[in-house]
Amino acid sequence: MTAFRFLLAFAVLACAGCGSPRLQVLEGETMGTTWSVKLAARDDADSTLRAGIQAELDEVVAQMSTWEADADLTRFNRSPAGTWFAFPAEAKQVLDAAFALARDSGGAYDPTVGPLVSLWGFGPDGERHEAPSVEQIAAARARVGWQRVAFGDDGRVLQPGDTMIDLSSIAKGFGVDEVARHLDRAGVADYLVEVGGELRAKGRRPDGTDWHVAVQRPVENDRTDGVDAQHVLALRDLSLATSGDYRHFFEQRGRRYSHTIDPRTAEPVAHALASVTVVHADCMQADALATALTVLGPDEGWDYAQRHGLAVLFITRHGEGFEERMTPAFEKVVAR
Repeated sequence: MTAFRFLLAFAVLACAGCGSPRLQVLEGETMGTTWSVKLAARDDADSTLRAGIQAELDEVVAQMSTWEADADLTRFNRSPAGTWFAFPAEAKQVLDAAFALARDSGGAYDPTVGPLVSLWGFGPDGERHEAPSVEQIAAARARVGWQRVAFGDDGRVLQPGDTMIDLSSIAKGFGVDEVARHLDRAGVADYLVEVGGELRAKGRRPDGTDWHVAVQRPVENDRTDGVDAQHVLALRDLSLATSGDYRHFFEQRGRRYSHTIDPRTAEPVAHALASVTVVHADCMQADALATALTVLGPDEGWDYAQRHGLAVLFITRHGEGFEERMTPAFEKVVAR
């Protein structure tokens, strides 16, 4: 669930001679956003490679979407209480990771938060422009709780009744990883994958340098894609994801309601943390961790990141501007 776009900084070099690697770009649409793959390769990428990438992303949607009526996750969410549901292997992998993070974060990250996301107007039920009632919040909250979901020894997952799992904060990152694995199988050694702002890089650019990514500087109340770089990161065999609240929100009587819901309070986060950027080996983990740390906030989130040795950039509102704080691991990927 990312709130930012990234500037992808590339030096597009003219071919110095036959056989020199050059930058190639493949693009498409998925998950309500766009995807792109940039390759450093000598030979032209053929249509089969692009079709394979699209197929990998389409499969993620078919398994994990809450917007598609026939998706596996949607069918689980509609299942009656007591149903043991067999998910495909890929969706089960993502579910396992999501529920593991729920346990480790003390419920700050909760994949069953779907009813609250929808209630606050940030899910498939459509937008809203005013806060729900206390009664509505209580009713939705009764359906939330990662501990309610049981996992059988045979890999099936129990629908306890009225549980709505939402994987939007982790499935996009998994999609990036799936595309990367597809490229690896196809023998592509140097690439940068991007899906809706989530990234994974491997190898190098055509000029032999690392893939460089510029993180956009937050602009309060800016709902457009800006071009102001906060930091340029050098990514090699790493992924990156960002979560933040300055684009997806509504306001009522002077209060901002963010799209990031704290499952522990059943309300949008109310702290001063504006964005969290995570660098990790796996994009699935970076994606989910960015959301978890956003919910935890500037203090709890910082402590969690330090305990786990995570590479994280925290940007917090301070007066009329922003303050940043980066972990030592994050400092190492900032291009000098």
